[in-house]
Amino acid sequence: MPIDPTQYKTPLFDAMVSLAEARKISFHTPGHKSGKGIATRFVKYVGHKIFSIDLTTLDEVDSLQRPTGVIKEAQELAAKAYGADRSFFLVNGTSVGNHAMVMSACGPGSGILMARNCHKSVVAGTILAGATPHYIHPEVDIALRMTMNVSFDAVKAAIEAHPWIKTLFVTSPNYYGICADLSKIIPFAHERGMAVLVDEAHGPHLGFHPELPPSALSLGADMCVQSTHKIIGGMTQASMMHIRGGRLDAGTLAGVLKFVQTTSPSYILMASLDLARMQMATEGEKLLEKTLTLARDAREHINKIPGLYCLDKETVMTKGLGGLDETKLAINVSGMGLSGYEVSQTLNLEYGIQVEMSDPFHVLVIVSIGDRNEDLDLLVDALESISEKSKARHGTSTTGMVLPRFNIVHGLTPREAFFAAHEYAPVEGSAGRLSSEIVTVYPPGIPLLVPGEVITEEVITYLTGVSGLGGFVDGLSEDGRIGVVKAG
Repeated sequence: MPIDPTQYKTPLFDAMVSLAEARKISFHTPGHKSGKGIATRFVKYVGHKIFSIDLTTLDEVDSLQRPTGVIKEAQELAAKAYGADRSFFLVNGTSVGNHAMVMSACGPGSGILMARNCHKSVVAGTILAGATPHYIHPEVDIALRMTMNVSFDAVKAAIEAHPWIKTLFVTSPNYYGICADLSKIIPFAHERGMAVLVDEAHGPHLGFHPELPPSALSLGADMCVQSTHKIIGGMTQASMMHIRGGRLDAGTLAGVLKFVQTTSPSYILMASLDLARMQMATEGEKLLEKTLTLARDAREHINKIPGLYCLDKETVMTKGLGGLDETKLAINVSGMGLSGYEVSQTLNLEYGIQVEMSDPFHVLVIVSIGDRNEDLDLLVDALESISEKSKARHGTSTTGMVLPRFNIVHGLTPREAFFAAHEYAPVEGSAGRLSSEIVTVYPPGIPLLVPGEVITEEVITYLTGVSGLGGFVDGLSEDGRIGVVKAG
């Protein structure tokens, strides 16, 4: 398709550079005053220019809380590029976008249908909004030892069982790149009078290459949020939120964002959003073509290595889901008799390779527009070496570990449990109590326990197993105990 010439514009970045080059005397924040007050070691490493564009709300560079100038123009260009009615820059990551989506669509006491493989920030959104979640189980592949995504049949059944609920929340793609079948889910939900919210954190590049799964907006989502920093050229914490279709009010969303976002946003992060949008809109297909080629070549080589299996598109399509983002390499390592945590640590310490995340059974590699042939070659060579060495050494087997079923036995709503009187108990002795915390293995940040849910022996076994393998459990106290609602 021909490139829209307006997408070459970067209004916010240009205004920031112009202001920096004007060298005006600053009696405003930030206090380092264009780098003059920054520690010398910092300046020596990153240079002076970055500090000259570390700005605050000024006439020349607009205000994120109430944009009327270059930020407004930059967000309008983003909306045009992504096919939204309105787009919003986020500087607190996609987590704040999830908070805002739930809060703008739901009020106290309202219900929301949610895929249970949601990020913990979605649960936090229900606590902030006072909404009551009703969960949809994702498909779990026992052979692959992987939570896939929600199927259309599961979503359809949940909607039919809860006809009074008017909001559906889906995560697509998930951390492993597996998409829900939004092409069926969204029209069905709309027919039932529901608004559809999508956590598309891992899909800011969808829609910019024909061989990637379609974006949520292109399939009719009413609102979605994307981590521009995950695959394309945004800086860490830089995300975007999009709304379209008229089922939800953009003014309400803008008002909620004023509450949950900082009033001192980073202009450097916002500039990276402006530039990342320009980059995708003008050369995204070319950049992603190279990225897909690298990922596909690596997947092919990895699947020839003994003891390894890298999830492929064909396998996902047999599950009745919405496809696979092939830039994600979800590599099952359990065939080597090693845990994902062990392989991740070995890659890091022995080969100088850092992966995105690991779980008991997998390591996850993100291939992005910043990767090169030699990067993937080194990864494949390292995995071949680990596979060969695993034949001669005994690793920590995960044979006895199983994925826990998501526990949705409720005693209280998440908000009730979060604000209830609580205490801390040893994890091993907490079965039958109500959790007062969001407890998750992080990453990926999918809650194993939500406030108000009953703690089961199955979850306890999994949490202690993950800790024993070296995984990080988030949501416990500093001394490793779990928050529980006080009895009575």
